[in-house]
Amino acid sequence: MFIFNIDEKKYKKIHFIGIGGISMSGLAEILNESGYNVSGSDANKSDLLTKLANDGIDIHIGHKKENIDGADLVIYTDAISLDNEELREAIKQKIDIVDRASFLGALMKNYKISMAISGTHGKTSTTSMVSEIIRNLPERPTILLGGKLDDINGNVLVGNREIMLTEACEYKANVLKYFPTTAVILNIDEDHLDYFDNMEHIVNTFKGYADNLKPGSTLILNIDDPYVRELQNRDNTTVVTFGVENDADYTAKNIKFCEDGYPEYDLYYKGSLIGKVILSVLGIHNIKNSLAAIACAHENNISFKDAIDGIHSYKGVHRRLEFKGMFGGAKVFDDYAHHPTEILASLHAIKRGCERNLYCIFQPHTFTRTKILLDSFSKSFSEADYTIITDIYAAREKDYGDIHSKTLVDAINQNKDKALYIETFRDIVKFLKDNLRPGDTVVTMGAGDVYKIGEMLLEEEK
Repeated sequence: MFIFNIDEKKYKKIHFIGIGGISMSGLAEILNESGYNVSGSDANKSDLLTKLANDGIDIHIGHKKENIDGADLVIYTDAISLDNEELREAIKQKIDIVDRASFLGALMKNYKISMAISGTHGKTSTTSMVSEIIRNLPERPTILLGGKLDDINGNVLVGNREIMLTEACEYKANVLKYFPTTAVILNIDEDHLDYFDNMEHIVNTFKGYADNLKPGSTLILNIDDPYVRELQNRDNTTVVTFGVENDADYTAKNIKFCEDGYPEYDLYYKGSLIGKVILSVLGIHNIKNSLAAIACAHENNISFKDAIDGIHSYKGVHRRLEFKGMFGGAKVFDDYAHHPTEILASLHAIKRGCERNLYCIFQPHTFTRTKILLDSFSKSFSEADYTIITDIYAAREKDYGDIHSKTLVDAINQNKDKALYIETFRDIVKFLKDNLRPGDTVVTMGAGDVYKIGEMLLEEEK
């Protein structure tokens, strides 16, 4: 097991392979602000890399073995293959190497309190809600997000060694490398099937994560999720529950939606009314996210008032139901949803405030996910009046020609004949310009670069 003492300064120079990733860039910032000499490489330029360079981190575009010169620790991300030139050179030179998740797990142990938010959906939103609650604590927490939050000016906030808040992703069973003092599991769903064999494999991974928690840790569970519910009974761990449909320690009752679509509810704790929670973000799914965030904060001795105030002040994280602007009287949103469950939840949330037609521009993310979850995807656009599908965003995968966006369009049209495939972003923008009317709403969806369509459309308005 990799061990890392952040104050020991055992390593003189730490190099990140794939530093442009949202988590990798945040880890690099933490080490940089902790006094380490940090360098990193990535395949392409990005705003994140520009920020890292401006903060004094040595950034290389492209992977070359010379990039690791002087490094005595190399951290690499899951997206890096074993034949990467820098990784092979590090192995050849017998430099210490560690994957991102193992390093994060080791880093978390440097903090007295560590909070980790896991689950198939909602990690970034929930972690950002907790961030909003705790970011101004006198203990100066360290926060690592999977998205950009305006209130911390990015995806990371570097504090002292008292509290660390982070996301815990299940991909490649990475959650098994984390041992937080407070673990939140939001939900368990079928995803990352390029790694997991089946649903049982996914459930067992989360079970292993819960089993690994140290005695005295707190496990916060969504009692409404049938798979998460199975994790309740365990020894030496304080189990806390939250939910809407079932009785739980933290419960939302009397749920209402304001005229603008924002939800509010009465918060109950162990059967007693605490007060009214008013959200400033859309979606019934964010009610459960807010319950998880309140539970996480309260179980770490933060008052209900401060937790509720933090939830109300949370205005959302970039790329999560983010309002981008207006085009000819039509609202333009962007969302990270790339799984059928997430698409359903986000479209349902947006539809509440939609005056006329809802246009969804969806970019499928990875061939494996699109192929395996095709039937679920075909039923997830029911709230949209018109659905436009772009080409599949390959991410880390190769195209073997066995799935195409047109296949998804055909499947959607078996349920609702309002989907079409448009190949280029420019042609999609032209379609929207020709068809959008005042009162319409358009949302770009996906984990790739589909957000550029909204930006291109809004540029046309200027």
